[in-house]
This record gives sequence, C-alpha cells and structure tokens, in this order.
Amino acid sequence: MGLLDSVLGAVMSGGQQQAGAAGGLGGNLGALLPVITGMLSNDGQQGGLGGLLEKFNQAGLGDVANSWVGKGENMPISADQLSQVLGSGAIGDIASKLGVGQGEAGGMLAQMLPGIIDKLTPDGQAPAGGLGGAGDLMGMLGKMMQK
Repeated sequence: MGLLDSVLGAVMSGGQQQAGAAGGLGGNLGALLPVITGMLSNDGQQGGLGGLLEKFNQAGLGDVANSWVGKGENMPISADQLSQVLGSGAIGDIASKLGVGQGEAGGMLAQMLPGIIDKLTPDGQAPAGGLGGAGDLMGMLGKMMQK
C-alpha cells in the first residue's frame, strides 16, 4: 500500500516528491496519475473503467483486471501484457508524456494501475455508470487521501 500512498501523496502535494521515494517512480509521479485517471475516466480514450475492462477481456486478461476490481487479491500484470491490452501506440504516448522509454512507462503503469483500480472500486464491482470524469476521479483520490 505504500506505493499507492506515495503516489496519491505526490498528487495531493502537487507532484513534488523526491525521486526514488515511491519505488523509483520519482519525478514521474505527477505525470503518471493524470495518465491513469485519463484511462479510467468516462470521458477518456479507453471508454472509462468499463471500456478498459473490456479491452482486458478481449486480450484474454479479463481475470487479471477483474481481480483488481474484486475484493480478493490483486493479480499482477507485466508491461508486456499492458502493451498487449492497450497497444504499443498507447504505451508510446504514455512514455512520451512521462519522458521515459516504453518499457519503463509500461512498468510504472503495471505497478500503479492494479492498486488504483482496487482503491476506486471498494465495493468489489465496477460502478454501472463508470467512475465519472477525470475531475471526479481526482476528487475520489483526494478523499481517499484524507482517510
């Protein structure tokens, strides 16, 4: 849970955490969370959480993504598997935004995405209407930090 707390803490403090404070994500924290909220928001390119879960299903990795939503143990995912789901173009775009290579961007996303989806779905199921827009998601993450 420390890594998620570090990322959320960095977002809440404007992304000013020191490099290495969150498992090597360092200065990319401030850029990584908006990327993830963009993926999960209803108005994002992936079609919100439901659209993202469908992409995982189509790639044969639905059980992995569903474990993040469910109440059980979160299954891990690799950067290569994320590239299979999202496409190398999407990972390349993320890498560009973060100023890192595609492998590193995929690895950071693989490290963060399961925990964030898990925390945004505390009831063990995806909300029927999705998670809302990017602003809604940032508000939800802010409330989690206050707890």
